[in-house]
Amino acid sequence: MKYLKFNCLFLLWLFTSVVAAQEFDCQITVNDEQLEGNSFEYVSGSLTTDLEAYINEYRWTELEVLEQERIQCQISIILLQGDQDFNFAAETVIQSRRPIYNTLNETGMLILSDGAWGFNYPEGKSLIHDELEFEAMTGFIDYYMNLMLGYDFDSYSELGGTEYFQKAQNVVDLAQNESSIGWTRNSNNGRNRFVLISDILNNNYEVIRRANYEYHRLVLDTFVDNPNASRAKLLEILTVIQDAKRRATNNFLFDLFFDAKSKEIASILEDAEPDLKFEAYQILRDTDSAHLNDYEALQN
Repeated sequence: MKYLKFNCLFLLWLFTSVVAAQEFDCQITVNDEQLEGNSFEYVSGSLTTDLEAYINEYRWTELEVLEQERIQCQISIILLQGDQDFNFAAETVIQSRRPIYNTLNETGMLILSDGAWGFNYPEGKSLIHDELEFEAMTGFIDYYMNLMLGYDFDSYSELGGTEYFQKAQNVVDLAQNESSIGWTRNSNNGRNRFVLISDILNNNYEVIRRANYEYHRLVLDTFVDNPNASRAKLLEILTVIQDAKRRATNNFLFDLFFDAKSKEIASILEDAEPDLKFEAYQILRDTDSAHLNDYEALQN
């Protein structure tokens, strides 16, 4: 099933030129305004260059990827502090997107903030891929690249991203023997890398992963051809998510889904039949109160 993604995208881009590429087209931005001292002047430029090369020039899977199939991602890094040994603390925002079939549009897959990244980065440091040893800087990047791959593959086949989620879990396992921040179950108020990947791979949360697949393949990717059927399917999916969230012990995965999709869902439902639109609003009001402003127009 993992090849389904690439078969679908091949049809989408059938008449474009075929150019082999790596899996990611990732843009890094670094804000170093909070750092004090001339010894950190190198950081912003070299960190951007080094991380983009580490991500974009590496083969993260064994699959052949076309240029237009690359996962679009952005990582925004705010450097909060640094010390004389070039240990840094940072906050990050990670985002990824994938194409919508039969359109020129893209859909947001993941929008996630991480406020607990600590790493050592002296000038001239080499970033090396190593799946057997944990290093705070590259381990953080490896974790999120595999997370994005998992979300991407999950959107093309049911549970298709499991292999990459397991790789992210391996990074977490290696980190447990280290003292780096942000990797334990209790860090960052329980919303952290440990808990996130644990929930993703927990059978009790497969329902949100399957809903994520159906949303992309049976709603977004079919919307142009049959918008009414896609809206009806969306209502089914929202009903399933509502029931699952009521039974869940942790809302993390549900919140991530709606953080990425709330505005898109509202747009899809905007021209729906009044009864369907209002029923969807009732579900969304119960299930995603954090984005209620996005859904207000669905009452009309």
